Amino acid sequence: MYRKVIFPVDLSHIDQLDKALKIATDLAHHFKAELCFVGVTGTAPSALAHTPAEYTQRLEKFAQDHGGTSGLNTSAKACVSSDPAIDTDKTLLQAIRDLGGDLVVMQTHAPSAVDYIWAGHGDTIAAHSEASVFLVR
Repeated sequence: MYRKVIFPVDLSHIDQLDKALKIATDLAHHFKAELCFVGVTGTAPSALAHTPAEYTQRLEKFAQDHGGTSGLNTSAKACVSSDPAIDTDKTLLQAIRDLGGDLVVMQTHAPSAVDYIWAGHGDTIAAHSEASVFLVR
């Protein structure tokens, strides 16, 4: 049913993604699907990576390591944005389309009053993606 599971990942918060990552891994196993990790980075140096190329290497290593431990076919796509704070949703939606993702699994947070003003990334992806979206709290 699903061929490519997309997992948007923020490498600086990987320790908070355990539950969603386990679900994405289980679904990819069940459907014998590829699990593709998508990350958005900026052009400016950050604590995580000094350059987009360094960020890409980190994301690819994460995908490779996860594939090795899970036995899944994994891949990575690093997306570079001049302003990730503004462009993350748009960049993720374009990556999902470009990659041919048919299921997106992503971590979300418990709703709060702020969500009535600004939608979270998961809300926006679920509302605008043509792929099925599984949000994990």
